[in-house]
Amino acid sequence: MQTIHLTIVLAPLLAAIVAGLFGKQIGRAGAHWLTILAVGLSFVLSMVVLKDIYWDGGAVENYSVYTWAVSDGLRMEVGFLIDRLTALMMVVVTFVSFMVHIYTIGYMHDDPGYQRFFSYISLFTFSMLMLVMSNNFLQLFFGWEAVGLVSYLLIGFWFKRESAIFANLKAFLVNRVGDFGFILGIAAIVMFTNSLDYMTVFGAAGDIARQDIAVFGGSPWNAMSVICILLFIGAMGKSAQAPLHVWLPDSMEGPTPISALIHAATMVTAGIFMVARMSPLFELSETALAVVLVIGSITAFFMGLLGIVQNDIKRVVAYSTLSQLGYMTVALGASAYGAAIFHLMTHAFFKALLFLAAGSVIIAMHHEQDIRKMGGIRKYMPITYWTSLVGSLALIGFPGFAGFFSKDALIEAVRHSHWEGQGAVYWIAYLSVLLGVFVTALYSFRMFFLVFHGKERMDEHTRSHIHETPAVVTVPLVLLAIPSAVIGWFTIGPVLFGDFFGPSIFVLPGHDVLAELGAEFHGSAQFLAHSFTAGPAFYLAAAGVLVAWFLYLKRPDLPEAIANRMSGLYTLLDRKYYFDELWINGFAAGGRRLGRFLWTRGDELIIDGVLVNGTANSVGRLAGTLRHLQTGYLYHYAFAMIIALTLFLGWLLWLQ
Repeated sequence: MQTIHLTIVLAPLLAAIVAGLFGKQIGRAGAHWLTILAVGLSFVLSMVVLKDIYWDGGAVENYSVYTWAVSDGLRMEVGFLIDRLTALMMVVVTFVSFMVHIYTIGYMHDDPGYQRFFSYISLFTFSMLMLVMSNNFLQLFFGWEAVGLVSYLLIGFWFKRESAIFANLKAFLVNRVGDFGFILGIAAIVMFTNSLDYMTVFGAAGDIARQDIAVFGGSPWNAMSVICILLFIGAMGKSAQAPLHVWLPDSMEGPTPISALIHAATMVTAGIFMVARMSPLFELSETALAVVLVIGSITAFFMGLLGIVQNDIKRVVAYSTLSQLGYMTVALGASAYGAAIFHLMTHAFFKALLFLAAGSVIIAMHHEQDIRKMGGIRKYMPITYWTSLVGSLALIGFPGFAGFFSKDALIEAVRHSHWEGQGAVYWIAYLSVLLGVFVTALYSFRMFFLVFHGKERMDEHTRSHIHETPAVVTVPLVLLAIPSAVIGWFTIGPVLFGDFFGPSIFVLPGHDVLAELGAEFHGSAQFLAHSFTAGPAFYLAAAGVLVAWFLYLKRPDLPEAIANRMSGLYTLLDRKYYFDELWINGFAAGGRRLGRFLWTRGDELIIDGVLVNGTANSVGRLAGTLRHLQTGYLYHYAFAMIIALTLFLGWLLWLQ
């Protein structure tokens, strides 16, 4: 199996290198066929790995591939940990990437950077695979930074657009903030364990939890809480949790295929996966879990509200991603790690579907992205319409669709979570994810109705040219719609309530809310039927759809009137809670002001003015003084010698 593991991770890398360096030689067809076959091979082999480790009962594999360096007992290695959590992530990453690769042929057909784009998305797949397959923190950090680098390249792929360059720089810098916390967390782990290996660190988790660390020289902090919070700060950047979320909506400046890949299966899922993988550490810190829960709750509800006022079709889906990532984070904070990963899996399918469907609409609309200039295109694009409907129903958690099983289970896990000592925190989290159901349904079907139903609002030229996109675009939509509709039926039992994750995820008995829910689970059909009486989630989703229908189809005059009447709230949402201003005028401008101060006061005044030029000027002034002693007259030198000799003799006599 080790050869298969290496093939899975290296095939996309080799394809990326060839497509990137030899794109002109192999041509456009060569670039897409090479990368598609490589990622397709990785997907097939990932399925083989999942079959071996789950259905065939294969053993968990944890081994080193290459030892890079050994320093004072600290081993820096490339190694793989292949368990059920890894295998599931490998299948999700490679399948979504495979669909995106095929879709890209149609979407990027006329782009001059065709080969370069295929090279980047294949490299993105390699980077994410290295991250999820790692068995040590060094390789985890490599994959972590690699997905960040490639996302920078892809968000700014159309580098002639100023907005794209601003967006990729924004993503890069905001993620550096999170990554600073992440690397500090890894450094703290090394300080306490002198190891980068997962299993060694997990084995020492109990000892770490019993130790304290002085952070700011004041009262000691629990070492495990500090480590976990620092690691989670990294996850906040990668998985776009407030306030480090501001880069994700702007990532829409990249081509639609990469929006799907970033939001569904690669970069933004890295933080969720990392926290689940680190469950043996997080379980030993109630403080860290509470921080995770609060941040996830804020993101799930408040970022969802922003989707209601967005008019760019891709940005609506982007804010949906922010909200759903908040849901996953809430599940992590409630120790329902399996629920978070289960929702990550279902979300990958329907979110990729929604992004690619949005791209299909954009192609048909000649790259128009404003949903206010669409409407009534259902009859022109039937495949895109029905697949978009499937994706939207899955997103809002409509009973029977994939998102229903994962989101409903997640909400129930939060509701039944451990309340002792922190009841208010968990109730706030529960209310956030519950109200988020209504918000999700409202903005999702607002977009759906404005795009596909109602009055046609596009110009005549655009209307006359609208037609269904080619098969290379619609086939991936259909293939993604199938799991978005049905995968929850077959996977909720084994993945969520079975022993699928086994030793991959560690949960303390007092925190194991999924075990409590699993005791009441009696099949997918019973779970669906139970949802109508278990809580208000279904009715909130239905209310959201009904309100969207009433406001945007029945009474389309009302939204503007409501916005005018509630102008303060609308402005707050339209300005995205002023987070952009905070980051641009606060963090970024503050950094520039600090740099300017260090330049003018530190570099110019002290270093150049005092140390460098000051020394040179002092030598010059000294030389200017001493040169007056060099007159060139012999009697001056003789007189100086006599005076010096007299002084010397006088000094000797004084010593005696």
